[in-house]
Amino acid sequence: MSNAKEIIRQKAYELGFDAAGFVAARATDAEKNGLAAFIADDRHGDMTWMADTQVRRSDPVALWPEAKSVIALAANYGPATDPLTSTKMAERASISVYARHRDYHDVVKKRTKRLARWMVEEWGNEVKVFVDTAPVMEKPLAARAGIGWQGKHTNLVSREFGSWLFLAEIFTTLEIPPDDPATDLCGECNRCMEACPTDAIVAPYEMDARRCISYLTIEHKTDIPEELMAGMGNRVFGCDDCLAVCPWNKFATPTSENAFEERAELSLPRLADLAALDDGAFREVFAGTPIKRTGRDRILRNVLIAMGNSAKKSFLPIIEKKLDDESPLVRNAARWAAARLTKQRG
Repeated sequence: MSNAKEIIRQKAYELGFDAAGFVAARATDAEKNGLAAFIADDRHGDMTWMADTQVRRSDPVALWPEAKSVIALAANYGPATDPLTSTKMAERASISVYARHRDYHDVVKKRTKRLARWMVEEWGNEVKVFVDTAPVMEKPLAARAGIGWQGKHTNLVSREFGSWLFLAEIFTTLEIPPDDPATDLCGECNRCMEACPTDAIVAPYEMDARRCISYLTIEHKTDIPEELMAGMGNRVFGCDDCLAVCPWNKFATPTSENAFEERAELSLPRLADLAALDDGAFREVFAGTPIKRTGRDRILRNVLIAMGNSAKKSFLPIIEKKLDDESPLVRNAARWAAARLTKQRG
């Protein structure tokens, strides 16, 4: 099926993907051992689904025994402006680049399914499509497929697109010759490690999710540890710091995909406006975005922490109104924020 490889790759480009690579549907021992160690050390935190699906996640054939090859796909979502600009605006909320527009799962999955259906029509093979929500080790597969390498922050880095790639996979019963894996080009650079506000990158190529702001603001369901709150700054959904400082971004280009363009209300929302949202208004504002699934209470928890970090005493009346909120998550964050700003009065 060597001739099929370039035909499929070209079709992927025609459908809007920016990179496509091929890899055998087998995990390496290093990948299996890395996942096992991550879970054994409890670095997955509240993400219990990682432990629950460890066996299936550890190897593509454990997820689907008939799989012979994996087509790794990537779509560029590069921002047009510096993502870190928002982290310096104390009265505004910083939202991760990937969540400032329409939910990428919808866009990428439709594209991936179209490619998979076309493959079935052409070769009569069986396929399974995955976009982030299944137990698949996407980044290691993409690295072995030559799309990029996993940097010291554990995220994928591309020579052509820097840090800004959405990933998807097609598992297939076709046996397709693999591409060469990407070369790790991090060298002596440690910028991502130095940039992390909460020291979540505990060693090169090792991440403790329990300290990661993306995990804390999105996945963590209870109160955020007080020793990590100050490091969150005004980040209310995700964090791009380790991605944004990577030197390879100098080769990146802004996305040309209209669906990945920022929505105005998600670019630099006012903390005060977010704090005013009840559950209904929250659902309306964030409909069709990844933020909606996190829910009003967790987002408001993050907003109040951002207010506490702002050094803006004008936020105190807003914070104090949340001390009686129905959600204990919100009330606890409000108490912390009020105490932090009150201490700064002197």
